[in-house]
Amino acid sequence: MRSIWNGSISFGLVSIPVKLYSASESRKLDLDMLDKHDNARIRYKRVNEDTGKEVEWKDIVKGFKKDEDYIVLEKEDFENANLKKSKTIDIEEFVAEDDVAEVLYKKPYFLEPQKEGGKSYNLLRDALKKTGKLGVATFVMRQKEHLSLVGVYDKALVLHVIRFSDEIRETKDLKLPKTKVAKKEVDMAISLIEQYTTAFDPDKFKDVYNDQLMKIIESKSTGKKPKPQKFKDEPTQAKDLMAKLKASLDKKKKSKAS
Repeated sequence: MRSIWNGSISFGLVSIPVKLYSASESRKLDLDMLDKHDNARIRYKRVNEDTGKEVEWKDIVKGFKKDEDYIVLEKEDFENANLKKSKTIDIEEFVAEDDVAEVLYKKPYFLEPQKEGGKSYNLLRDALKKTGKLGVATFVMRQKEHLSLVGVYDKALVLHVIRFSDEIRETKDLKLPKTKVAKKEVDMAISLIEQYTTAFDPDKFKDVYNDQLMKIIESKSTGKKPKPQKFKDEPTQAKDLMAKLKASLDKKKKSKAS
């Protein structure tokens, strides 16, 4: 793996030199965009708006529009905006994992200790694991400040980049129903949930969509037209809710018995 950020992680006066690695990878198929008329590949160009000429990456800079002019920012300007946060993941407080809403989570990264950081790295990892707490930290990466949580995954420290609260839209804008639900319906739903409750094992779940899409690609490459799949999903009517819940419970009990 190749590190995407080098710096240090700190808590109190303890500073640990670390490298940051992406902890996840996309399994999405690499598909190209084509012109449907001749299957020629579509290319994007960076074009000067005034001259219409293509601009090379080395000649592109970033700027902020102020009034009618642009203020051009150099690489040093981004670092100098907050040099400490560009170099340090500073844990400011610790919280219980259950206190953080799942909707805030964005992307995980692994932290690896650099030279001479091994003992202090293990110290933070073991302390977090024993207390079940997460460290709340902010840092700057790729010219953007990130709010993050530092925890433990397997034997490594993992950093979860999370959303700032003002990035989450309010649910009041949703058209949520006010329909009353009977106690016996809730009890039946709870029973169903309990029947399906197991210890979470991510290895049980596989991304099969890509494999199925690949089968279609292979079939089309031989000139065969794939048979369209049929699927119809009908919403459960309110009057059928109890019957559907009972049938679901019966089905689960039979599958456990067999």
